[in-house]
Amino acid sequence: MGAEKLDRLLEWCDELAIPVVTVWALSLDNLHRDPKELDQLIEVIQHKLKDLAQTASPGPSARSVHVVGRLDALPYHVREAIADVEARTAQVGPFRLNIAVGYDGREEITEAVRNLLLERADQEISLKDVAEELTPEDITQRLYSKGEPDPDLIIRTSGELRLGGFMLWQSVHSELFFCDALWPAFRKVDFLRALRSYQQRDRRFGK
Repeated sequence: MGAEKLDRLLEWCDELAIPVVTVWALSLDNLHRDPKELDQLIEVIQHKLKDLAQTASPGPSARSVHVVGRLDALPYHVREAIADVEARTAQVGPFRLNIAVGYDGREEITEAVRNLLLERADQEISLKDVAEELTPEDITQRLYSKGEPDPDLIIRTSGELRLGGFMLWQSVHSELFFCDALWPAFRKVDFLRALRSYQQRDRRFGK
Protein backbone atom coordinates (compact mmCIF):
# COMPACT_ATOMS: atom_id res chain seq x y z
CA MET A 1 0.00 0.00 0.00
CA GLY A 2 2.88 2.34 0.74
CA ALA A 3 4.43 1.65 -2.67
CA GLU A 4 1.12 2.30 -4.38
CA LYS A 5 0.76 5.58 -2.46
CA LEU A 6 3.98 6.76 -4.11
CA ASP A 7 2.20 6.62 -7.49
CA ARG A 8 -0.59 8.83 -6.17
CA LEU A 9 1.88 11.29 -4.64
CA LEU A 10 3.74 11.63 -7.92
CA GLU A 11 0.46 12.26 -9.75
CA TRP A 12 -0.34 15.09 -7.32
CA CYS A 13 3.15 16.54 -7.71
CA ASP A 14 2.96 16.29 -11.50
CA GLU A 15 -0.32 18.25 -11.48
CA LEU A 16 1.47 21.10 -9.69
CA ALA A 17 4.76 20.76 -11.62
CA ILE A 18 6.77 20.10 -8.46
CA PRO A 19 10.17 19.30 -9.96
CA VAL A 20 11.96 17.38 -7.19
CA VAL A 21 10.39 14.82 -4.87
CA THR A 22 12.29 12.79 -2.26
CA VAL A 23 10.74 9.88 -0.38
CA TRP A 24 12.27 7.81 2.40
CA ALA A 25 11.61 4.13 1.73
CA LEU A 26 14.00 2.37 4.11
CA SER A 27 16.29 3.64 6.86
CA LEU A 28 19.71 2.25 7.63
CA ASP A 29 18.35 1.10 11.00
CA ASN A 30 15.59 -0.81 9.19
CA LEU A 31 18.25 -3.13 7.80
CA HIS A 32 18.54 -4.59 11.32
CA ARG A 33 14.89 -5.62 11.49
CA ASP A 34 13.76 -9.22 11.79
CA PRO A 35 14.95 -10.99 8.60
CA LYS A 36 11.44 -12.07 7.57
CA GLU A 37 10.08 -8.54 7.88
CA LEU A 38 13.14 -7.07 6.20
CA ASP A 39 12.92 -9.50 3.28
CA GLN A 40 9.35 -8.39 2.65
CA LEU A 41 10.31 -4.71 2.71
CA ILE A 42 13.23 -5.34 0.37
CA GLU A 43 10.98 -7.27 -2.01
CA VAL A 44 8.47 -4.40 -2.13
CA ILE A 45 11.23 -1.86 -2.80
CA GLN A 46 12.82 -3.99 -5.50
CA HIS A 47 9.46 -4.54 -7.20
CA LYS A 48 8.74 -0.79 -7.12
CA LEU A 49 12.14 0.03 -8.62
CA LYS A 50 11.53 -2.45 -11.43
CA ASP A 51 8.07 -0.98 -12.01
CA LEU A 52 9.50 2.55 -12.25
CA ALA A 53 12.12 1.33 -14.72
CA GLN A 54 9.63 -0.55 -16.92
CA THR A 55 7.04 2.23 -17.04
CA ALA A 56 9.48 5.10 -17.63
CA SER A 57 8.82 7.10 -20.78
CA PRO A 58 9.76 10.60 -21.92
CA GLY A 59 7.27 13.35 -21.19
CA PRO A 60 6.82 16.87 -19.82
CA SER A 61 6.46 15.57 -16.25
CA ALA A 62 8.63 12.44 -16.48
CA ARG A 63 11.07 11.93 -13.63
CA SER A 64 14.57 10.55 -13.55
CA VAL A 65 15.05 8.29 -10.54
CA HIS A 66 18.00 8.57 -8.18
CA VAL A 67 18.45 6.31 -5.15
CA VAL A 68 20.35 7.69 -2.16
CA GLY A 69 21.72 5.93 0.91
CA ARG A 70 24.24 3.29 1.92
CA LEU A 71 23.79 1.27 -1.23
CA ASP A 72 26.70 -0.99 -0.33
CA ALA A 73 24.63 -2.24 2.64
CA LEU A 74 21.83 -3.44 0.35
CA PRO A 75 21.51 -6.90 -1.21
CA TYR A 76 23.10 -7.30 -4.63
CA HIS A 77 19.79 -7.84 -6.44
CA VAL A 78 18.49 -4.53 -5.06
CA ARG A 79 21.64 -2.71 -6.22
CA GLU A 80 21.06 -4.21 -9.66
CA ALA A 81 17.49 -2.88 -9.69
CA ILE A 82 18.77 0.54 -8.61
CA ALA A 83 21.35 0.67 -11.39
CA ASP A 84 18.72 -0.37 -13.93
CA VAL A 85 16.10 2.22 -12.96
CA GLU A 86 18.67 5.01 -12.81
CA ALA A 87 19.98 4.09 -16.26
CA ARG A 88 16.56 3.74 -17.86
CA THR A 89 15.19 6.99 -16.45
CA ALA A 90 18.32 9.15 -16.77
CA GLN A 91 17.05 11.11 -19.79
CA VAL A 92 13.27 10.68 -19.64
CA GLY A 93 12.29 14.16 -18.52
CA PRO A 94 12.94 17.30 -16.55
CA PHE A 95 11.71 16.21 -13.12
CA ARG A 96 13.40 14.14 -10.42
CA LEU A 97 12.41 11.42 -7.97
CA ASN A 98 14.87 10.63 -5.18
CA ILE A 99 14.28 7.46 -3.18
CA ALA A 100 16.16 7.10 0.09
CA VAL A 101 17.00 3.42 0.72
CA GLY A 102 19.34 2.31 3.51
CA TYR A 103 19.47 6.00 4.41
CA ASP A 104 20.53 7.74 7.61
CA GLY A 105 21.21 11.47 7.82
CA ARG A 106 24.09 11.16 10.28
CA GLU A 107 25.71 8.45 8.19
CA GLU A 108 25.36 10.66 5.11
CA ILE A 109 27.24 13.50 6.79
CA THR A 110 29.83 11.12 8.24
CA GLU A 111 30.47 9.59 4.83
CA ALA A 112 30.77 13.03 3.24
CA VAL A 113 33.42 14.06 5.78
CA ARG A 114 35.20 10.72 5.44
CA ASN A 115 35.37 11.06 1.66
CA LEU A 116 36.65 14.62 1.96
CA LEU A 117 39.43 13.55 4.32
CA LEU A 118 40.42 10.65 2.08
CA GLU A 119 40.54 12.95 -0.96
CA ARG A 120 42.69 15.47 0.87
CA ALA A 121 44.96 12.68 2.16
CA ASP A 122 45.51 11.49 -1.42
CA GLN A 123 46.52 15.07 -2.23
CA GLU A 124 48.90 15.00 0.75
CA ILE A 125 47.16 17.92 2.44
CA SER A 126 47.61 18.03 6.21
CA LEU A 127 44.67 17.69 8.61
CA LYS A 128 45.44 21.15 9.93
CA ASP A 129 45.11 22.65 6.46
CA VAL A 130 41.91 20.68 5.86
CA ALA A 131 40.42 22.00 9.10
CA GLU A 132 41.41 25.59 8.35
CA GLU A 133 40.01 25.51 4.82
CA LEU A 134 36.85 23.46 5.46
CA THR A 135 33.59 25.07 4.31
CA PRO A 136 29.94 23.93 4.41
CA GLU A 137 30.07 23.64 0.62
CA ASP A 138 32.83 21.03 0.96
CA ILE A 139 30.35 18.83 2.83
CA THR A 140 27.39 19.65 0.57
CA GLN A 141 29.29 18.56 -2.53
CA ARG A 142 29.87 15.11 -1.04
CA LEU A 143 26.38 14.30 0.21
CA TYR A 144 24.24 11.64 -1.43
CA SER A 145 22.07 14.50 -2.70
CA LYS A 146 24.88 16.51 -4.28
CA GLY A 147 23.59 18.64 -7.12
CA GLU A 148 20.04 18.63 -5.76
CA PRO A 149 18.30 21.67 -4.28
CA ASP A 150 17.65 21.60 -0.55
CA PRO A 151 14.03 20.65 0.22
CA ASP A 152 11.58 23.52 0.52
CA LEU A 153 9.01 21.45 2.41
CA ILE A 154 9.32 18.22 4.40
CA ILE A 155 6.11 16.34 5.18
CA ARG A 156 6.29 13.85 8.05
CA THR A 157 3.38 11.42 8.21
CA SER A 158 2.31 8.95 10.92
CA GLY A 159 1.80 11.51 13.71
CA GLU A 160 5.48 11.57 14.64
CA LEU A 161 6.83 15.01 15.59
CA ARG A 162 10.42 14.38 14.53
CA LEU A 163 12.38 13.93 11.32
CA GLY A 164 14.14 10.78 12.45
CA GLY A 165 17.39 11.73 10.74
CA PHE A 166 15.93 12.66 7.36
CA MET A 167 18.19 15.02 5.38
CA LEU A 168 19.74 16.56 8.47
CA TRP A 169 22.20 18.73 6.57
CA GLN A 170 19.84 19.76 3.77
CA SER A 171 16.83 20.64 5.94
CA VAL A 172 18.36 23.61 7.79
CA HIS A 173 15.94 26.02 6.07
CA SER A 174 13.18 23.56 5.15
CA GLU A 175 9.63 24.16 6.27
CA LEU A 176 8.16 21.22 8.21
CA PHE A 177 4.63 19.83 8.17
CA PHE A 178 3.47 17.01 10.45
CA CYS A 179 0.49 14.89 9.48
CA ASP A 180 -1.33 12.36 11.67
CA ALA A 181 -2.21 10.07 8.76
CA LEU A 182 -0.08 6.99 8.25
CA TRP A 183 1.74 7.00 4.92
CA PRO A 184 -0.54 4.42 3.20
CA ALA A 185 -3.56 6.49 4.31
CA PHE A 186 -2.07 9.84 3.22
CA ARG A 187 -4.67 11.59 1.05
CA LYS A 188 -4.58 14.30 -1.58
CA VAL A 189 -6.40 16.60 0.86
CA ASP A 190 -3.57 16.03 3.37
CA PHE A 191 -1.04 16.87 0.68
CA LEU A 192 -2.86 20.05 -0.31
CA ARG A 193 -3.21 21.04 3.33
CA ALA A 194 0.58 20.78 3.69
CA LEU A 195 1.11 22.94 0.61
CA ARG A 196 -1.39 25.51 1.82
CA SER A 197 0.40 25.71 5.16
CA TYR A 198 3.70 26.14 3.34
CA GLN A 199 2.32 28.95 1.16
CA GLN A 200 1.21 30.88 4.24
CA ARG A 201 4.66 30.91 5.85
CA ASP A 202 7.22 33.67 5.67
CA ARG A 203 10.49 31.98 4.70
CA ARG A 204 13.44 34.01 5.95
CA PHE A 205 16.20 31.42 5.51
CA GLY A 206 17.70 32.22 8.90
CA LYS A 207 17.72 35.98 8.37
